[in-house]
Amino acid sequence: MLQQVSFPLRSECPPGACVCDRERLLGEPDADLRPLRLTRMEEQKLIERIESIATYDELKRLQDRIRSNLGVELKIAPGPNEVRTLRGIVILLEDRPGLCRKVRQSIPAAVRKALDRHPEITWAILDAHDLFGIDGRD
Repeated sequence: MLQQVSFPLRSECPPGACVCDRERLLGEPDADLRPLRLTRMEEQKLIERIESIATYDELKRLQDRIRSNLGVELKIAPGPNEVRTLRGIVILLEDRPGLCRKVRQSIPAAVRKALDRHPEITWAILDAHDLFGIDGRD
């Protein structure tokens, strides 16, 4: 039996187009439904918000909001190899039941656009991971 919810849920993806396990998630009585709250309209607002980020602090706040509202971790860190370009930054949205494949692709793409527009955010990410060797000590 499917759970009854009092908030709008993301509409179903076409059969075979997604692996979000929406029905299985709705069938579990104690499942975390937060990822399903991201409707297509809310997704578009989120993408626009991500693309408008201008500072590292805004990016960190947005990561916290995604974690609290969707229950999903947005990981942004330097890749395992040398970082020579923006492509060396790994941007990954945690895979969770109820999170559409399209969302798992569109959110990291929006973050990459924001980083491309504001290279100072990329430098701050590198600095936060001590890749510049600046640790604030004299």
